[in-house]
Parts: sequence; C-alpha cells; structure tokens
Amino acid sequence: MTVNAQVAEVFLQESIRAFESMKKLADRTLAQIQDEHFYQTLDPESNSMEVLIKHMHGNMLSRWTDFLTTDGEKETRDRDGEFEGSRLGREELVALWEEGWSVLFHAINSLTPEDMLRTIYIRGEGHTVLQAIQRQVSHYGYHVGQMVFLGKHFASADWQTLSIARGQSKAFNPN
Repeated sequence: MTVNAQVAEVFLQESIRAFESMKKLADRTLAQIQDEHFYQTLDPESNSMEVLIKHMHGNMLSRWTDFLTTDGEKETRDRDGEFEGSRLGREELVALWEEGWSVLFHAINSLTPEDMLRTIYIRGEGHTVLQAIQRQVSHYGYHVGQMVFLGKHFASADWQTLSIARGQSKAFNPN
C-alpha cells in the first residue's frame, strides 16, 4: 500500500470514528431529555431538537444516498421544511435520526482509500470525496454540539455528563 493510500485509509477510519463519536454524544443527550424538550427553543431564532433532527436526517439522506454517483443535494429534499416544527413524536424523531445515520454509515463504510480523490458534486459544485466527508464532519459536529447544549440546558441539574465531570480531570490524567 502506498503512503497516499495509507493516509487515505487513516482519514477514512478517523472520519468513521468521528461520526460514531458524534452519534454517541447525541444519542446520550436525547436519552436525557423529556419529550417536551424536543420542541422547545431558547428563543424564536433558535432550532429545537426536533428541527435539528429533521435537518440532519434530510441532509444525511440527501448527501449520502448514492454518494459517489448523484449530486448530494437531491431534488426530493425539502430543506426549508426541515426547519418547520411539526411535533413529531419521540419515536418518529428517533426513527428519522437512526435512518439518517444508517444511510451515512452504509455509504461511508463502502468507500475505499482509492475513492478519496474522486470528484462528487454537492449543489453542482465539485468536491473530492475527502472534502465532502470533511464538510459533513464539520456540519454534523456543529449540530451535535447544539443538541448537547440544548440537552444540558433542559436537563439542568439532572444532566449526566458526557465526558469528564467538572473537578474530575486529575483522575483521568496519566501523571
């Protein structure tokens, strides 16, 4: 395997790990909120958990379905509709969430190091596969961060930390 192929393989595996980590953070957040928290916003310009889930679902289906062969912005996507509240139930929202991630993981797990420099299109703009993956890592990380922030806000004193708890850093340091 060439050095370029090795780097591409490491990038691909690290991207998968990053997506898995994001999903885990959001899953653990969703498990800590009450049903009514899916629809609450901090202000009129903020997104609710429901909107974030619907938006990520729509984006994932659009970007990752036929990833290598069709434009990542599918004509069937209703992006504007993703930002409208519809008060879907928890089960429906979790099903959308899982479907989006399933499509993503199916697509990314089918990629090879040789695919990393192929050109794909998003809204007619060419991207290498590597660029497109990085774009989605950044985009989903942004929204998962919003979800964690909202979840922590809504759970308040009942929040169970998703990482090292405050005041516990020394227990995790090797020195």
